Amino acid sequence: MTRPDTRYARSGDVNIAYQTMGEGPRDLVLVPGWVSNLDVFWEEPAMARFLQRLASFSRLILFDKRGTGLSDRVADMPNLETRMDDVRAVMDAVRSTRAALVGYSEGGPMCMLFGATHPERTSAIVMIGSFARRTWAPDYPWGPTRADYDRAMDEYTRGWGGPVGLDIRAPSVAHDPRFREWWARFLRQGASPGANRRLMGMNVEIDVRHVLPAVRVPTLILHNDGDRSVPVEYGRYMAERIPGAKYVELRGDDHLPWIGNADAILDELEEFLTGVRRGPEPDRVLATVMFTDIVDATAKAGELGDRRWRDLLDAHHALVREQLAKFRGREIDTAGDGFLAAFDGPARAVRAACSISEGVRALGLAIRAGLHTGECEVMGPKLGGVAVHIGARVAALAGAGEVLVSSTVRDLVAGSGLRFTDRGAHTLKGVPGEWHLFAIGKDSQA
Repeated sequence: MTRPDTRYARSGDVNIAYQTMGEGPRDLVLVPGWVSNLDVFWEEPAMARFLQRLASFSRLILFDKRGTGLSDRVADMPNLETRMDDVRAVMDAVRSTRAALVGYSEGGPMCMLFGATHPERTSAIVMIGSFARRTWAPDYPWGPTRADYDRAMDEYTRGWGGPVGLDIRAPSVAHDPRFREWWARFLRQGASPGANRRLMGMNVEIDVRHVLPAVRVPTLILHNDGDRSVPVEYGRYMAERIPGAKYVELRGDDHLPWIGNADAILDELEEFLTGVRRGPEPDRVLATVMFTDIVDATAKAGELGDRRWRDLLDAHHALVREQLAKFRGREIDTAGDGFLAAFDGPARAVRAACSISEGVRALGLAIRAGLHTGECEVMGPKLGGVAVHIGARVAALAGAGEVLVSSTVRDLVAGSGLRFTDRGAHTLKGVPGEWHLFAIGKDSQA
């Protein structure tokens, strides 16, 4: 078997390693879990057969996440938003405008977030042995506690270099000397002990449960009933909350999809993808909305007079639009001194708001900004829906020079380095329930 050539796509200032194979009628991006190494993949016959089967009905696109495998090493492991950028960079490099995303284990949350945010580029999502949250919570009573997870992280760090974690990920081959040797090499070539510790630390922060209802592309969830690494309840939980998701529970104890009942997994996956027809363009999309307005604008206008105020407003608008362009935001609406913009990533939205807040100080102005991430209705070039209303209500509660975000935004930017101050629970006018709000810390502002 001839291995596919490894190429590199540029994502920001990081090089992402990728391979392509197959000439099928649809593109399929395989999003790996934990760590990976494209070259070592092909050294294991079971994995090679798994990949060849995928390539038999698709153009298969493989990649190593930044910080792992053949991709550039990075100082800090990326959050989900950055990983989305890397997938998009690889798709652009191979000129893929639309693809099915297949993610196993921790690859699933990224697939969900990408599919909800970019439904126009996602023909389908398949998640195998995956999850929306990795650890136990009072309203999520499965899996390891945070203390259990931390102990496992310590154990893996001490044992890195050997076949750590194999007993729960592939019990059917856990005592096979050849496979144990390959697994240990795969992990070593995938990440260093320190990089893996940072990666596991980032993964434990993943919680995309609030994204599940916003996934509107065809979705298949596959889960082995005896999976010891990711409990089967995780798969059932997602299937109950993703609209129209197809859930298939298979008999098996292995977590790695190319081990054990790989043929059953591939049969379900192939049937699902080859039967998918492109539906109507999506009328809903996951987005982060940002509202800004100038504090005490009326008083300032009265103080300056119409002409000087108009000049100042023009300078303010130019600065806001410059920052929107820099952080890939899209201007949705402008009314007087206020802006509504949308972003495809919450961390970029927060940083844009911080840059705008900092920039307008030089103009002698202060703004308030509010951000929320949610499912928005697409109405031509505009966005609407409850998520937009929530963003507006959050902005209304912000103080002068403050960037205020919903808990949804705070949760989604875990691992981004942004710091927050808890502003407590609030009632938002016209929105049911209480909403926990957070202010961006001063040390996070640009």
